[in-house]
Amino acid sequence: MSALLELKDIRKSYGDRVILDGVSVSLSDDQKVGVIGRNGAGKSTLCRIITGHEEADGGTVGKSAGFRLAYLEQHDPYRLDETVIGFLQRYTGKADWQCGRVAGSFQLKNELLKTEIGSLPGGYRTRVKLASMLLTDPNFLIMDEPTNYLDLKTLILFEEFLQDFRGGFMVVSHDREFLMRTCTHTLDIERGDCVLYPGTVEEYLIFKREQKEQVISYNKNVEAKQRQLKLFVTRFGAKASKASQAKSKMKQLERLKTIEVGHALGNVSIRIPNVEKQNKDAISCRDLAIGYPEKLVAGKINMEIKHGKHVAVLGDNGQGKTTFLRTIAGDLEPKGGNVKWGYGLEIGYYAQHVFTALDSNSDVYTHLEEHAAPGVSRQDILNLAGSFLFKGDDVKKRIAVLSGGERARVCLAGLLLAKRQVLIFDEPTNHLDFETVEALGRALKGFDGTVFFVSHDRTFVNLVATEIIEVHNGSVRRHAGNYEDYVYHLEKRIHEELKSGILADENLWIELNSK
Repeated sequence: MSALLELKDIRKSYGDRVILDGVSVSLSDDQKVGVIGRNGAGKSTLCRIITGHEEADGGTVGKSAGFRLAYLEQHDPYRLDETVIGFLQRYTGKADWQCGRVAGSFQLKNELLKTEIGSLPGGYRTRVKLASMLLTDPNFLIMDEPTNYLDLKTLILFEEFLQDFRGGFMVVSHDREFLMRTCTHTLDIERGDCVLYPGTVEEYLIFKREQKEQVISYNKNVEAKQRQLKLFVTRFGAKASKASQAKSKMKQLERLKTIEVGHALGNVSIRIPNVEKQNKDAISCRDLAIGYPEKLVAGKINMEIKHGKHVAVLGDNGQGKTTFLRTIAGDLEPKGGNVKWGYGLEIGYYAQHVFTALDSNSDVYTHLEEHAAPGVSRQDILNLAGSFLFKGDDVKKRIAVLSGGERARVCLAGLLLAKRQVLIFDEPTNHLDFETVEALGRALKGFDGTVFFVSHDRTFVNLVATEIIEVHNGSVRRHAGNYEDYVYHLEKRIHEELKSGILADENLWIELNSK
């Protein structure tokens, strides 16, 4: 296959911080590439350089004559006061019927098309961006975290679209399951450089681990040889009879070099300050009704959850998952009934966009200190900061220079330092690299307190959830099976609906691929 996109010696720095240091990679028109790397490694920067939204300090971006690019960026291309249909027409230059047809494939129909984007939930805003991207008739897609805020149903349909897409793409994602299902290649950005691997992310991580083990073994042999040579030079360097040998050994020593070992992708370790186990109800809901002054979202909610349970709150976008979390967290008044928490339980709440409201003039350590519980020592703060990869002078970094993922880690660390017995998370995995996602999942799995969370990251939900609650069509109810059972039945329902025509608009995705 011909090279559709070729990067040569791409370099980019922000002040003294080197982000990309001579990145070179060539992509053909059929490669489906998952881009991985730690928060702040340069994934979004590379995407923006390719699309022309940002200039590189050096290097070239070569594109073939037939290159038709569509870019789904992290930042929003719309104005919040624009309607969905108004933005799509302005952004793509297409007729309203064309915009409406493609938007319909993402369930953006009827009144939703006339709705101001600012009033839509996060998942629907992502759908708007996806529709705008597909309307440009691309043969290569660059997508920066497209799965953030997508509900599981839309995510599964989006995966099927990407599997069938006849062009190529680069996608930045921290959802391991999503990458496994959609990508044929893996691009790892680390320490300013990149590796393009012809295989899935799982295959690449195995390869990378084996490579690291080989390097460690090689380094041990080199270091042993270095010690032998140094000992010989020290013992015999001053003896005339051994001078030539010592000189030869010195040259050998100078040529022997160890290979730098990069950090493994699985070495983030998060320790949550634990709480006392309690055998009592954590929360009781009696005839609870949730919603807003002008709208009832769900009613007749009755449930008790024991302390220590970890509850995944699932459902389609717009069904009321965030509304439910805000209500039980005390951030939103119930429309009826009541919510009662167990005596003495303190609640910590991580809202969906909380990291965007951080004080840009503050620094990492100051934020953590302000949110830590009384009695938490400076060393405890530094230890937890380190577990979220803020080590040494990193804790002095101003919030303003942090990436979205780094800001999310600051907020999560601050919440955990508060030592609450109940933790409520609304999409905590968005913007986190998957090593941090999985480390957080492992930490929460061992947490003795109560957890309520919304997430569409299947790896994370599988790690953490002990109970499933589904918000659907005005009701909030417990799901009898585990998470894998829930996903299985959802996928089965989607395929049955596709066959029956209930989701006929989704077939437009296949039609778009046939162009």
